[in-house]
Amino acid sequence: MNWSESISRAIEYIENNLTNDITIEDIANHLYISSFYFQKGFSMLCGYSISEYIRNRKLSLAGYELLHTDNRIIDIALKYGYDSPDSFTKAFTRFHGSTPTEVRRGGKIKEFAPLKIKLMLKGGYTMEYKVVEKEAFRVVGLKDSFKYETANQEIPKIWKKFFMKNVFSKIKPKYAVNIDTNMGYDVFDYVIGDDYNSELKVPKGFEIIEIPKFTWVVFSCIGSASVRMRETNERIFKEWLPNSNDYEIAAGYNIEMYSNPKDYKKGIDDEKYYSEIWIPIKKK
Repeated sequence: MNWSESISRAIEYIENNLTNDITIEDIANHLYISSFYFQKGFSMLCGYSISEYIRNRKLSLAGYELLHTDNRIIDIALKYGYDSPDSFTKAFTRFHGSTPTEVRRGGKIKEFAPLKIKLMLKGGYTMEYKVVEKEAFRVVGLKDSFKYETANQEIPKIWKKFFMKNVFSKIKPKYAVNIDTNMGYDVFDYVIGDDYNSELKVPKGFEIIEIPKFTWVVFSCIGSASVRMRETNERIFKEWLPNSNDYEIAAGYNIEMYSNPKDYKKGIDDEKYYSEIWIPIKKK
């Protein structure tokens, strides 16, 4: 099953269980795929996290019921997974822009329709990548844990923290490593660091992390890192994975490799800046 088929089946499963307590793990188990990469693929293909999509669908249906039925507000709140009127009112108001009481009196609601995935086959696309066998290696870096739901907002903070450590003479931000060894659905580790040198005295607050031996598919990114990394990640999940007949993701690791910005006139924003995305793979 490719990623587009998986997303379509996930949406169908969500729609059939919107009045139940759906977890990301439930959905991934239903599809027999890793929740770790399913979350990433869903976000890349759909533009929403899974939790955000489920929440928006529930609040959309709750708004419809408030406007078109006589069901009590508390009953609607409980039906869609809110165990208190206050939590329901806050979430409902953020989404619809009106309180449940205002909607009941004839206010407006927002609709969030179910996603429909349409796979468009495009011939002739190219992605520059190589498959590499790499022995286990160690990274020395700054590590923190993040929830998937808030990672996009929180990860910039660890980068800021890294730069404030002022350790560039010893440790460069060569790698950004996502680690979820359980390939779960809640929390993952994120490491910013460099290749470990046994002669280095590890600075306070830094750790040594071992990356296991894997076969990696390595995608090249040439151009501004902030743009090319995002574009390449999207293409991996929209184009490469759905069309790969040979490989599937092997483990809960994802590595971004950055070349030295000092080698380029405009640093990481240079049109020739080189970076990579590594994903562990195995034969299907």
